[in-house]
Amino acid sequence: MSKKDKVKTNWPVMVLLIMGLSTIAFPLYMAVVIAFKQPSEMTNSISGILSLPSKWSLANFAEAMEVTDFWRSLGNSIMITVVTVVLCIVLHSMLGYAIGRNRAHSKFYGFVYLFVVSGMFVPFAILMMPLAKQTAELGLANWFGVIILYVVFYMPMNVLLYSGYLVNIPVALEEASRVDGASTWSTYWRIIFPIMKPMHATVAIITALAVWNDVMTPLVIMSGTGQNTLPLAQLNFQTQFGTNYNLAFASYLLALIPILIFYIVCQKQIINGVVNGAVK
Repeated sequence: MSKKDKVKTNWPVMVLLIMGLSTIAFPLYMAVVIAFKQPSEMTNSISGILSLPSKWSLANFAEAMEVTDFWRSLGNSIMITVVTVVLCIVLHSMLGYAIGRNRAHSKFYGFVYLFVVSGMFVPFAILMMPLAKQTAELGLANWFGVIILYVVFYMPMNVLLYSGYLVNIPVALEEASRVDGASTWSTYWRIIFPIMKPMHATVAIITALAVWNDVMTPLVIMSGTGQNTLPLAQLNFQTQFGTNYNLAFASYLLALIPILIFYIVCQKQIINGVVNGAVK
């Protein structure tokens, strides 16, 4: 191999990649190590915290599952996440399609687009107390009310993604289907919806991650109902006098597994959705 054929190492990029990897690998290492340690092994020294457990045991995981009522909390989290993702894909894709195809030549749809997307700039802290009062008065202080709020909260971002992705889909496909006698509804479900599969995966993982890890919405809406999601149940490890980090980190790792599996399954579609959405 000649010198010209050799690939030059871009050291600044390598340094940035190593630094980025460290920000992910180090916290993950700490979470695993602390989850397997016993409280007696936790010392105030740095070496005591960073050192490996003297004995690898699953006792913390078993106790964490008992304290959080793991299977019930897991079921609630899965139900809320799955229903929210399905509703977001169906409803937000339809709204994104209507806006994306009509925004260029309709002031009304242009206004609707700006109105919906502007929701990204409204912080949850402003809406928290009014929503808690309204959901309680409407009898929606439960998982059903949380799902409705999630569908509304993630509408701006998802509509932005769907309407932008439609730029890559030729209008000629819809025109050809109309020539064959298909209605707008039939054209959307048989042609447009399947074509947007990469964006569906992107929206699904973004929404699922946000819903799965959210604490504030279930805490505000479902507080006192006895219905806990996994993030909400993990608050049991935090008391007025301290935090049991060993059980907490064991619980965090248990909660990480389902969403990690979901991401691994969908990662190919996510990458395709991001790449295709970036090219006109």
